[in-house]
Amino acid sequence: MTTEEVSRIGFLGLGSNVGDRLGHLRAAVELLGEHGVEVQSLSSVYETEPVGEILDQPDFLNAAARVATTLEPEALLDLCKAVEVEQGRMMGGPRHGPRPLDVDLLLLGDLELQTERLTLPHPQVAARRFVLVPLLELESGLRLPDGTVLREALDRLGEGEQVQRVGAL
Repeated sequence: MTTEEVSRIGFLGLGSNVGDRLGHLRAAVELLGEHGVEVQSLSSVYETEPVGEILDQPDFLNAAARVATTLEPEALLDLCKAVEVEQGRMMGGPRHGPRPLDVDLLLLGDLELQTERLTLPHPQVAARRFVLVPLLELESGLRLPDGTVLREALDRLGEGEQVQRVGAL
């Protein structure tokens, strides 16, 4: 790393509901590391019900990763999408449909960004139990750049979406 490169701490959401779900999550972690993203810690794996427009599909395995990277936000997004494709994801499918791998860029330091391709923090980070539970396992005091306390966001969600810990990644 040169002196001009600044490493940022970020959080990624990992999900899979097609094929070897756990294998896809593990492969994502390995591939990210091979491309210069340092995976600092991983949450447990959680089984979750599908949310969104297509509910008639297999349950997901979800996890979160705390990473350090010198990549710019859109370059990190490109890497996440490339890892998905390498694990068999076909781009252009239905939104919230079944997929072997989903790698979402949730947070990148205290960066707030909105481009045509990327919004940071991820617009659904504080509204999805399957995102919040693994994130808060990694860092219980996590806040969004606007000061939103994610523990409080999870408490506001109340009961509903099932998120069950199934083991380690």
